[in-house]
Amino acid sequence: MPEKIIQVAIIGFGLSGRVFHAPFLHVHPGFAIRKVVERNTSKSKEIYPYVEVVKDYKNVLRDPEIDLVVIASPNALHFTMATECLKAGKHVIIEKPFTPTSAKAEQLIKLSESCQRKLFVYQNRRWDGDFLTIKNILQNNYLGEIKEYEAHFDRYRPVYNVASWKDENVPASGILYDLGSHLIDQALQLFGKPKSIFADIRRQRNDSPIDDYFDVQLFYEGFKAILKAGMIVKIPGPRYIIHGNKGSFVKYGIDPQEVALKNGLMPGQKDWGKELVEDYGHLAGEIDGNPFDGKIPTFAGDYSGFYENVYQVLINGKEMAVKPEEARDIIRVIELAYESAEKKKMIEFRY
Repeated sequence: MPEKIIQVAIIGFGLSGRVFHAPFLHVHPGFAIRKVVERNTSKSKEIYPYVEVVKDYKNVLRDPEIDLVVIASPNALHFTMATECLKAGKHVIIEKPFTPTSAKAEQLIKLSESCQRKLFVYQNRRWDGDFLTIKNILQNNYLGEIKEYEAHFDRYRPVYNVASWKDENVPASGILYDLGSHLIDQALQLFGKPKSIFADIRRQRNDSPIDDYFDVQLFYEGFKAILKAGMIVKIPGPRYIIHGNKGSFVKYGIDPQEVALKNGLMPGQKDWGKELVEDYGHLAGEIDGNPFDGKIPTFAGDYSGFYENVYQVLINGKEMAVKPEEARDIIRVIELAYESAEKKKMIEFRY
């Protein structure tokens, strides 16, 4: 049995709350989902009969038994809701993107410190199997000195959805905040903060009110990281392309966890997060000093790692896996990317 059960409330039960948060909280013995905020439905209770559905998130703020609040609401509401939750004495998990601006991110960080409450940001793609595999490749120097890194997060949605809040022209909307948050976070985890940034950000779909394509280039000493995403990519190319002075790594396909979760599967089942053999990446480089050219197995991904870390931080004082300062840096890169795209020039990384 866990040392303590953390009582949780989830604000929002759309794709994020339903697919990426509730299942992991449900299966982890250290968490108990007490309340779910749903304004118009009670879908969470159909899946988790034990939860209480409330219509107003203020109900959560007033509940002294709630320890942790997961904010899975539209992006524009993150800052306000997180502010109120922290002031109410709750620990907070915010779905990415953290906040619309790095200044607001810094405000929340300082507020969490003054309230002596923990502030987590859900950068779950650090626990993608392909990213874990790439970390292992780079840590073991299979490709030698990296000269170019390219990562894609492409989709095929040629018509924007007027009914979706993600397609509304409001703060923190658009593909760079949405999918770019993942790619930027991974690049910063692998290589740190860049020296400079150049970006091309566009609206490719007819009548789209938000950006739906980006090509962000992060420049480091001796190499660059290319981060791209678009919504009109019907035939996807490689997800990752990495070149070093000893070899290359090319990877197609995407971590299978999201599809499994959308299909209603619960984490922890047999072979959770394991890829099909045909989706393994191709490495042409060196392993332990010996030439290698072939497929290498992809690590099994598991977003449960995020919530296990949250539990260990809150109960045993362990170090946070996703620090809010790191999430703030992601937002700063996004801000500078927009500045670069607007001015059509290279922008030095700065605060």
